[in-house]
Amino acid sequence: MRKRIQKNSPYSPTRYVFLFAKAVTLLLILASAGLSTVAFSEQLKYKKTHTDLGVLFHYEWMDHTNTKQSISFTLPDSAFNEAPSQQSNYKPLIVQRYITVALMEEAKKIDPKDARINILPKRDSIEIQVKGTDETKVQTILSNLKTVRQQAYDQYLNEHYFQRFTTLFNQPAIKPDHVRYAAESVTSLLSASQAFYEKVAPESDSRAYFSLILSWLQSIPYDTLEDRTVSNGSGFAPPISVLMQNLGDCDSKAVLASSMVRAFLPSTKMIIVYLPNHALVGVALTPSDKDRTIEYEGDTYILYDPTGPALIEFGQVSEDTERNIVTGRYQVEVVK
Repeated sequence: MRKRIQKNSPYSPTRYVFLFAKAVTLLLILASAGLSTVAFSEQLKYKKTHTDLGVLFHYEWMDHTNTKQSISFTLPDSAFNEAPSQQSNYKPLIVQRYITVALMEEAKKIDPKDARINILPKRDSIEIQVKGTDETKVQTILSNLKTVRQQAYDQYLNEHYFQRFTTLFNQPAIKPDHVRYAAESVTSLLSASQAFYEKVAPESDSRAYFSLILSWLQSIPYDTLEDRTVSNGSGFAPPISVLMQNLGDCDSKAVLASSMVRAFLPSTKMIIVYLPNHALVGVALTPSDKDRTIEYEGDTYILYDPTGPALIEFGQVSEDTERNIVTGRYQVEVVK
């Protein structure tokens, strides 16, 4: 552990001022959304220790019943090698350069006697010019280069864990591939999920597990989500990173929750539900009369919101979320 305080260190005083300001802003937002009477989570202690077995995490927090809870688990060193831990920013100029290099490499394979090729990066696109005396060859070469352009773009997205995303307003966008992050983090988080399972009383049903893990997730300090259509992935933290930084926005916590629950319920259907500037999770369990659910592709999903700091119980949602659900302002991705 570094003892010297750095600007971006989790121990930096300026960081606490920043987080406090974000917390005040969030409280005002929640109050305006009708959540002023809802209890808020409180993380009492967070500690991570590097040991011979890996990284030992210890948490203490207050749950929905104002009961003090604590849990410890160790993630082996292999977990940090196997699971994705960083999300790069999506920068159009870097993507353009990546595609341009691929096109130029392909263009070198073309005999200059068959065609002259110009690759012209522009502000929002890459223009491909092919000139030659044989129109059939020109069209074949142009078609092939367009295919290479598309394949290079797809490869870049895949390598950097991005995916295409169409917004509620039918706008094309790019966002982190949350479902892939969730799927590739399950194995690394098995010991963490198991710790929560062992803490729940043997005779308890799955709701007790959800209640415990949900209050823990909500107590993890909240990082405000920037608009996912313009944030370029800069605010998203993969599950391992949320634990290491002890910080996460709603998208990040939804993915962490999905990974943890998938380890507990390996075959149960789950979804991530996207609202404008918010995200929560759904699980296909038998609902009670009081549970807020949605139907998706013939299945009923109980909704739960791991974001915090509001202590919203399993099966319940905020008034703002309820308004978006009722008006159909949400999108769904199936967790694998």
